[in-house]
Amino acid sequence: MRLSTIDLVVVVIYAIGIFGLAQWVSRDKGGREKDSSDYFLASKSLPWWAIGASLIAANISAEQIVGMAGSGYAIGLAIASYEWMAALTLLIVGKFFLPIFLRNEIYTMPQFLEQRYGPSIRTLMAVFWLALYVFVNLTSIIWLGSIAVTQVAGVDQTVALVGLGLFALLYQIRGGLKAVALTDIVQVTLLVFGGLTISYLTLSQIGGDAGVLGGFHELTRRAPEKFDMILSADNPFYKDLPGLSVLIGGMWIANLSYWGFNQYIIQRALAAKSLPEAQKGIVFAAFLKLLMPLVIVVPGIAAVVLAPDLAKPDEAYPTMMRLLPSGLLGLVFAALIAAIIASTASKINSIATIFTLDLYAKRTSESGAMDAVQERKLVRIGRIAASVAILIAILAARPLLGGADQAFQFIQEFSGFFTPGITVIFLLGLFWKRATEAGAIGAAISSVLLSWLLRTVAPGIPFMDRMGIVFLLSLALAVVLSLAMKGRGDANRITMDGVRFGTSTGFNIAGVGVILILIALYATWW
Repeated sequence: MRLSTIDLVVVVIYAIGIFGLAQWVSRDKGGREKDSSDYFLASKSLPWWAIGASLIAANISAEQIVGMAGSGYAIGLAIASYEWMAALTLLIVGKFFLPIFLRNEIYTMPQFLEQRYGPSIRTLMAVFWLALYVFVNLTSIIWLGSIAVTQVAGVDQTVALVGLGLFALLYQIRGGLKAVALTDIVQVTLLVFGGLTISYLTLSQIGGDAGVLGGFHELTRRAPEKFDMILSADNPFYKDLPGLSVLIGGMWIANLSYWGFNQYIIQRALAAKSLPEAQKGIVFAAFLKLLMPLVIVVPGIAAVVLAPDLAKPDEAYPTMMRLLPSGLLGLVFAALIAAIIASTASKINSIATIFTLDLYAKRTSESGAMDAVQERKLVRIGRIAASVAILIAILAARPLLGGADQAFQFIQEFSGFFTPGITVIFLLGLFWKRATEAGAIGAAISSVLLSWLLRTVAPGIPFMDRMGIVFLLSLALAVVLSLAMKGRGDANRITMDGVRFGTSTGFNIAGVGVILILIALYATWW
């Protein structure tokens, strides 16, 4: 498959347009140069629509579009639980976590850990997150993105890999988070439109004269095994999605860690104008998450009928793009690039934020308040960190992911070594006053060691169940260590004064709506 001239024109127009828009929103107004708050937190002025759109744009990238469609091809609709359960998780984050973070003026997750526990855990987790973001998340985004670009446009994969990384860097390097967040509404609109278009065309082709609804009915008839939401123990992919664990087990550990305590995601909500604005953005994102399986997973399942002999599941989405006519292919291809670029730029900015504010700036802040010159230096350090991160990711992508079959599942399982400990640390830090730094460090270390031990001695345990087991063990260890090794009296600087967990009527109505939709979806496809 090759892009026609009109397709190329559409892609070039998109690239110029989105780059120009990013530079326009990044401009320094009134001659005032950016300080660290402007660059890393968009001056704490993001509106709800930018927060919601940016949450989805940061989350939905190549590992979601290409990787999750590939898992849809291999596993089926059950993979949609990652999206649908995330919608419920977002409501919990908006109601219970954000009030504490925003009341305490938190700007990074390692900063919260220092204010709650002490400086050691901040440095430890900052280093951990930088390694995870660069070597797992950032590499996977640009690697899977390069696969899609290569299969659709016929570009050499190395060229695609370098091109995507550099464009994302240049796209956000001037404006930081503001450039990313305020352009993400365009990116998400393109993403949803592109995915729905592919779903429509694939189902129409399967349905023939019966149309889209007929195509969906035919798809369920010809591939009924792909529409089991809760997999039984005899399913060949049970280890990936172990039955009820997706509803009441380990998936909650992964979701709470990702949506509640992940700098890459939560940074958008931390940059909100206010708590109500952040919560409206969270609800907007939750409804978009309910829609995502139709955008991403359905094309992968449709490929089971339309392209049953793919070499790798991750080829499903790019293959389905071949159904698109000239012009429309260019637009949907631009949507795919939009998702890759938006997510890559978001990850780069989060890496720069953690490196600059949690590692580099600590040395500066210890000597007193920062002046304007030091603030500009922080922005410059952030830009350098962003550049180095993308260079490392480009070089590491092929060695780390070149042999992966289902990259999305690879990412989930690798991250599962760390997420139980992260979830323990933050939940105790938010809601248990007696938790100490010793307990937090113990949970972080035990999460990795216990995960490795269980994977070694009991490889048959599904990784999602393993996360649940390790979470409980790390939680018990953290509690014991906290009670046995009391922290300094002044270690906890997180205040609960003025924190209110009550939410607006609109938030509550929207939350009930999300829950009812989830009940209907699982009742239909159980």
